[in-house]
Amino acid sequence: MNALFFILIFIALIVACWQFVKILGLTKVKDATATEKENNINGWLMLGLMVFIYGLMLTSMFRGRDVLLPRLSASLEGHHIDNLFIITMCLIFTVQFITQFLIYYFTFKYRGIKGRKAIFFADSAKLEFIWTIIPAIVLTGLIGYGLWTWNDVMDSSDAENPLVIEIYAKQFQWEARYAGNDNTLGQGNVRYIKGKNTMGVNLKDSYALDDVPSRVLYLPKGRKVVFNFRSQDVIHSAYMPHFRAQMNCVPGMTTHFAFTPTVTTVEMRKNEDIITKVNNINVLRKEKGEDPYTFDYLLLCNKICGSSHYNMQMKIVVVEESEFNDWLASQKTLAQVLN
Repeated sequence: MNALFFILIFIALIVACWQFVKILGLTKVKDATATEKENNINGWLMLGLMVFIYGLMLTSMFRGRDVLLPRLSASLEGHHIDNLFIITMCLIFTVQFITQFLIYYFTFKYRGIKGRKAIFFADSAKLEFIWTIIPAIVLTGLIGYGLWTWNDVMDSSDAENPLVIEIYAKQFQWEARYAGNDNTLGQGNVRYIKGKNTMGVNLKDSYALDDVPSRVLYLPKGRKVVFNFRSQDVIHSAYMPHFRAQMNCVPGMTTHFAFTPTVTTVEMRKNEDIITKVNNINVLRKEKGEDPYTFDYLLLCNKICGSSHYNMQMKIVVVEESEFNDWLASQKTLAQVLN
C-alpha cells in the first residue's frame, strides 16, 4: 500500500513538472491554446483528484484512530476542552468538505467548451453580507465558549479544599512538591538551589517545612488540583494529554493551571480505547523483543527544550482520595529529606 502511494506521488510530480515546463514555453509547441478535448480531460481529472483527496482524508481519519488519545477525558474540565475541539473540527470539516467539493465540481462543470462564455459580476452586497456575518457569528460563539472553558480550568476560587502542587521543570527532569498540612507552598527561587535542595525552596519560609517532594505525581480522584509551574533553565511545557492539560513553565515566573481528575489509573487501563492502543503497541514491542507496555498517565514536556527533551517525563498515578491521603502521609516532608 505504501509503495503504491509513493508511485502515485512520483507520477503526480512528473506530470506537474511537465505542465510547468509547458507553461514556461520551453517545449516546441506551435499552439499552446488548450483544446476542448484537453479541457474535458482536465475536468475529469479534477473530479478524480477530488475523489482521491476525500478518500485519503477519510482513510487517514479512520486508520489513525488507534494512535489518538482515548475519547474519555481523565479530568472534569477536559470534557469541555474535548467538546470545544469536536465542535471546532466539525465546523472545519463541514466547511472544508463543501468548499473543496465546489472548487472541483465547478472546475469540471465550467471547463472550457467551444462557444460558451463565462458569466461574472464585479461584486454582490448580498454574498459579501452572508460570508461576513455567518463566520462572525460562528467565531463569536467559539471564542465565547473557549473563554468560558479557559476560565474554568484557570479559576479554582470556587473549589473546596483544593490540592496545591508545584511542578518544577529543569533539563531534563520533573519534580513535584505538595503543600503540607497548611496547604500552602513555601517560597521557591533558583537562588536557593543547593545540595539536596534541588527545587530551590526557601528553607527559612515556615510554609516550606511541611512541603512534600516527590518524583512521582500522585493525584486524588474527584479533588481539584491547583498546579504552580516553575522552570529552572529554559521554557518547558508541562503536558498531561489524558487530562487535556498543558501549561508553559517559564524561568523567572510562576504559571498556574487547575483540573479535577475523574478517572483513576486502574479505571483508565480498562478503557476500550486504551486496551486497543496498548495491544497495538505490544505487538510492535514483541516484534522488537522488548518488554510489554503497561499504560500509565504521564507528564511530558511539549517544548523542544534540548537534546534529551524526548525523555523528560514523569509518571502520574491517579487513585481514590483515601488512598492518596495514605500515600501522602507516608512521604517524608522537605525538612526531613534535607536534614
